[in-house]
Amino acid sequence: MKAATIKEIKEELKHLSQSELVELCCRMARFRKENKELLSYLLFESHNEDEYIQSVKEHADFQFSEISSANSLYLVKKSLRKILRTINKYIRYTGSKTAGIQMHIYFCRKVKQSRIPIKKSIALTNLYEGQLKKIRKELTGLHEDLQYDYIKELVLLEK
Repeated sequence: MKAATIKEIKEELKHLSQSELVELCCRMARFRKENKELLSYLLFESHNEDEYIQSVKEHADFQFSEISSANSLYLVKKSLRKILRTINKYIRYTGSKTAGIQMHIYFCRKVKQSRIPIKKSIALTNLYEGQLKKIRKELTGLHEDLQYDYIKELVLLEK
């Protein structure tokens, strides 16, 4: 079965009643956890992005606290990748470049603060450098004033 394009879906949704739309959304939310999380964000948290970003940071803090008990670099690497997957998922929900930059900078800052020996592992070094590269790329689309503020933070992370 071939999936319809976004334009085709949008046109078809225009022809449905409100109750039919509610039923479709609820049915879609039942199938995948990501659909339910996205719908929850759109309905309950999208109106206050700062609070949402703070809750994601708190969730990341909790995950970082679990890393400290890990002994091997292998487990640290797996844990950092898991945190990044979670952060990237939440960034996708917002669709905001500034939220993405803030969360990626927060991740890099937490890695530095946790004193994880990222220089001892090529994979960890590449993971950290990849995040810095992603931040630089996201910065290009922002207003110059915002770029300046974030570039100052980025320079601190690159030391």
